[in-house]
Amino acid sequence: MSLINQSLETLKSNSQPDGKNRPWRKPSIDDYQLLKIIGKGNYGIVLLARSKATDELFAIKAIPKTALKSRSDQCHIMSERNILLKGIEHPFLVGLKCCFQTEKKLYFVLDYAAGGELFFHLQKEYRFSEMRTRFYAAQVLLALEYLHERDIVYRDLKPENVLLDKDGNVLLSDFGLSKEGCCCYSFCGTPEYLAPEVIQKIPYGKSVDFYCLGVLIYEMLVGLPPYYSTNQQEMYSKILYDTLTFPLNLSNKAVDLLSRLLDRNPEARPKVNEIKMHPFFEGLNWQKLLDKEYVPPFSPNLIAPTELCYFDESFVNLPVPESVIYDRSRILYMEEDCPFYGFSYDSTNDCILSFDR
Repeated sequence: MSLINQSLETLKSNSQPDGKNRPWRKPSIDDYQLLKIIGKGNYGIVLLARSKATDELFAIKAIPKTALKSRSDQCHIMSERNILLKGIEHPFLVGLKCCFQTEKKLYFVLDYAAGGELFFHLQKEYRFSEMRTRFYAAQVLLALEYLHERDIVYRDLKPENVLLDKDGNVLLSDFGLSKEGCCCYSFCGTPEYLAPEVIQKIPYGKSVDFYCLGVLIYEMLVGLPPYYSTNQQEMYSKILYDTLTFPLNLSNKAVDLLSRLLDRNPEARPKVNEIKMHPFFEGLNWQKLLDKEYVPPFSPNLIAPTELCYFDESFVNLPVPESVIYDRSRILYMEEDCPFYGFSYDSTNDCILSFDR
């Protein structure tokens, strides 16, 4: 008997908490009460949802298959799924509870970050203190270190993809552009966060994420990315050729770290351990940070778990589409000719099993 068949038989016979043996059932959208839209991505929407079984809150990313027309789009989604599986144990990466598909849609059921996007908070406050910036940057660095140890280049670091949980700790999200392997060639990412080597279409690796970390730190401290322009081509030219400048209010430690991270030469940028030892992070106990023993500099003030005060009202006020609420299209199970074959996963079982394999 194959490993997958053995796993399936195990799941079918698993004992439930009440001691009764019941057949294992595949997850579906009917397992959740869909409350509000909390975001939109390139392919679909993100919904706040409550588990009908446990009352837990989750973020569900719903993606119409019609939005994934190219082979490249399909590969990005499958890559995101695979990388989410690799990051399920890290405190600063969004965790995946399960993912499943119907004939019409793909669904990711993810950790809910009640504090919203870092982008939302930057818009409200314009810039952060060095203490607050240091805290977020350090947690992002630990998340990047974890990905890099698994030969994953993140490639899409920006304030919109850095979420805050209910306590104010970072959750790195959205792995659609992430790449498994140490060498990348694609021209991808957010324009103001593109590293010089990406713009020049030179093969690049993990150091591209440290450049983006530098841009993120700069934006948190200053209020805008270092080479920002409303004209995209002008911005690319600035990234490649302009002198990096700093406001006078930045500390020498911050200026030195940013100068190193934003070096145009990828080989000259510091590695993760050098960044950790930089004076900007002086006094920080990295293990204590990883264990969430520090009190975050900002704690979301939520009256109720479902309060959405840290989300864009333009999303929250939209109605939940009936195409999601009433998605009664068949849940795919054994369709090997499906372009998303192997997509589905359920973390609540004793083993990792793609139930559409």
